[in-house]
Amino acid sequence: MIEFLHTYGMLFLVGSWPNGPIGGFAGTLILAALGLAGAFPAALVIGVARTSGSAPLKWLSSAWVHTFRAIPLIMIVFWAYFLLPVMIGFEVPPFSTALAAIIVYESAFLAEIVRAGIQSVPAGQVEAARAVGLGYFQTLWSVQLPQALSNMIPSLVNQFVSTIKATSIVYIIGVQEAAFSAQQINSIELTGALRTYLVLALFYFLLCALLSRLARRLELHLQHKRMGLAI
Repeated sequence: MIEFLHTYGMLFLVGSWPNGPIGGFAGTLILAALGLAGAFPAALVIGVARTSGSAPLKWLSSAWVHTFRAIPLIMIVFWAYFLLPVMIGFEVPPFSTALAAIIVYESAFLAEIVRAGIQSVPAGQVEAARAVGLGYFQTLWSVQLPQALSNMIPSLVNQFVSTIKATSIVYIIGVQEAAFSAQQINSIELTGALRTYLVLALFYFLLCALLSRLARRLELHLQHKRMGLAI
């Protein structure tokens, strides 16, 4: 196992970089981070619409959330892979295709986090803001969103963990990430697939366990902070 890691450890971590595109777990982290960053602005709009008093906005935002939460990511990846070139008239690199699919998919999940964060703000604070003359958007921007964003942090970290695991399927369209590196190693080794995927699982476990622990610590820190403010 030590010899195996010595031979293929860098391929697992960064793929063929610097002699080729960056891949491995570095590619996985980049793809997951860009996916969440790209999805968050849309999720913010959708999440706010889910809490608004407008029935059409609520219906449209709810339809978006329920539709894309109910569809497997692999289907959205295939749609993006086959539809994007037809829609824009030229081929799209696999990484960009996967990123577009992840942004659409994650926007539905992040929107629910945003909605829950906004609804976690005590109603009394919203009423007080309205009582002093703040309008809907002023209350949302000055009172609700700052607190909601703070409350969302642990959930966002947990969603990042889920996104890291979800990106493992995009190797099917040729995106160079961790699962793609494992497939490359299998092609080189021809035997020992179990060992390769055990190492891959170990990398995923260590990374996701570390991030999950971080999310838990953040959650406890926020709970203690709220208790201190309450006192």
